[in-house]
Amino acid sequence: MTVETESSNVDDSNQEAEPAQLLDDEGNKNLPVKKKVSCCTGLKAFVAALSFSYFSKALSGTIMKSSITQIERRFDLTSSTVGFVDGSFEMGNLLVIAFVSYFGAKLHRPKVIAVGCLTMALGSLLTAMPHFFMGYYKYETASHSTSSANLTSSINPCSLHQGVNKTLLEVSRSDCEKEPSSYMWIYILLGNMLRGIGETPITPLGISYLDDFAKEEDVPVYVACLHTIAMLGPMFGFLLGSLCAKLYVDIGFVDLGNITISPQDSRWVGAWWLGFLISGVISFLAALPFCFLPKSLKKPKEANNDKTSHDLLENMDTTRKMLPPAKSKPRKWSVMLKDFYTSLKKVLSNRIYFTFLCSSLLQFSSFIGFLTYKPKYMEQQYGQSTSKSNFLIGLTTLPPVGIGMFLGGVVMKKYKMTMIGATKFAFSVSFLSYVITLLNFFVGCENRAVAGMTVSYEGEPIPYHENALLSECNSGCNCASNVWDPVCGDNGLTYVSACLAGCTNSVGRGKNMVFHNCSCLKVSSSWTGNTSVTLGQCPKSEDCSMNFVYYTVIQVISGFCYALGGTPAYMIMFRCVQPELKSLAVGLHTLVMRLLAGLPAPVYFGALIDKTCLKWGSRSCGLQGACRLYDSHAYR
Repeated sequence: MTVETESSNVDDSNQEAEPAQLLDDEGNKNLPVKKKVSCCTGLKAFVAALSFSYFSKALSGTIMKSSITQIERRFDLTSSTVGFVDGSFEMGNLLVIAFVSYFGAKLHRPKVIAVGCLTMALGSLLTAMPHFFMGYYKYETASHSTSSANLTSSINPCSLHQGVNKTLLEVSRSDCEKEPSSYMWIYILLGNMLRGIGETPITPLGISYLDDFAKEEDVPVYVACLHTIAMLGPMFGFLLGSLCAKLYVDIGFVDLGNITISPQDSRWVGAWWLGFLISGVISFLAALPFCFLPKSLKKPKEANNDKTSHDLLENMDTTRKMLPPAKSKPRKWSVMLKDFYTSLKKVLSNRIYFTFLCSSLLQFSSFIGFLTYKPKYMEQQYGQSTSKSNFLIGLTTLPPVGIGMFLGGVVMKKYKMTMIGATKFAFSVSFLSYVITLLNFFVGCENRAVAGMTVSYEGEPIPYHENALLSECNSGCNCASNVWDPVCGDNGLTYVSACLAGCTNSVGRGKNMVFHNCSCLKVSSSWTGNTSVTLGQCPKSEDCSMNFVYYTVIQVISGFCYALGGTPAYMIMFRCVQPELKSLAVGLHTLVMRLLAGLPAPVYFGALIDKTCLKWGSRSCGLQGACRLYDSHAYR
């Protein structure tokens, strides 16, 4: 009895010792991994690297949006063409998104993300390259030469064009097409497309990597950190775009004292290329950490109690026995395609999802068009410079959007909204945002008073299509009517050029040049003051400045309301489809938004804006350039 009891006790002790020994062995095996995780190759390092890559891609995209107006003027493009250039990012993204989503998870995901960041950097640098091969920017001018070193001598704009105007306007189209800048914008399109290709793997592979190797309860926290840091990208992007737009395009290479235009001028081109160089360097730096991260990490256990470990050890043999039968033969393509068709049909036949998809398409289209041309609208409608417009967008528009998205999630969690509740809430705040946005119709500004275009030389309003730039007061000057070189008269009227104002002499140089003895000021009704004009358009009225303040307030409130319903609306997409179809629903939503909204919206918004142009610029060879003046009412 005693021997049997002792032997049984020994066996029991051995049986109890074996799991303990196994646990110790497992713990010893995991010790190096834990040390490695705590170093630069751990999950926290990956989250930090991914956050920086999110910041870099958001910064690069915002730089492109903030530089649209500068690129349009530098390359003499229409708004629809520059919208097509902006949409090339979506083209690049759509070209590889399916390939990356399918094959990316099978490869070394951190290194694939690193390649994506390097591709983004290359795309940004390629976008900036045309600046270094185009020569100096030559803006159109009618009465003076910016290349002349001596601008202090008196110039007679009226006699300057005698016998020269016809020769200038008879330049052949073939000579114009030989200009280096004619097709340089294609490199910007290719660079933007390359940037779209590079950005593709960051989100899907980064999120899947987190989901695979992070604790389940930590994944939402990591994703929230990513989106929070990503919101800083657009803010810094618009602020950087504001700084670059304030600097002259050829800064450091030309004498700024000879430049006769200011940032408020519609011919001004800022240092658009500088922002792309900076974003390219940041994207390159974002790629470096991913090169040193491992292909996989040790996923932490959800619980570390003895019972769980003991159960795992007991079931280890059972699990091993079950693994071999889990391997199955590869499925045929025909079966996979049939399953995909069935799943796609289920998703699209879901009336709630389809309605959400259509409404999202409308909202996203308007948002893309609005954001792409917002700096241009603020400039043309309210007389703001591109630099100030970008600064205000980064400072006043984006923070309310970020706060609104966060509060939308908090409200949804606090009140435990169901799908019906989330739908009602999202619809209510979106409709409120729409109503508030309609107030912009009432806070616009009148058209600029431009002699011969919006008003007569006497100051009386005329129909916009009845342009009469030539008048008796400038008939003897033989002025070029296709050149935009505006001057502001003391009578408050803007004249297309000093020649068309009938000026006969000038004093000063650069931005301080003043033209005197302008005969067209004398024909202005009830004007008995000076007959002098200064460079640039006349400023907008005080009422317009006040309306701009109202416009800014409206944008802040409407943007906050729009974002407030963003999170609940996004959750509708998850809850209205079967759990196994969530991935397909999200992927289809992303595809439709990019293909039917992100790609065409800048193009047709730009085409509509082109329809409101009152005065097109002129290239040095005589062909049509970028638009200089818009009909404020039609644009609004």
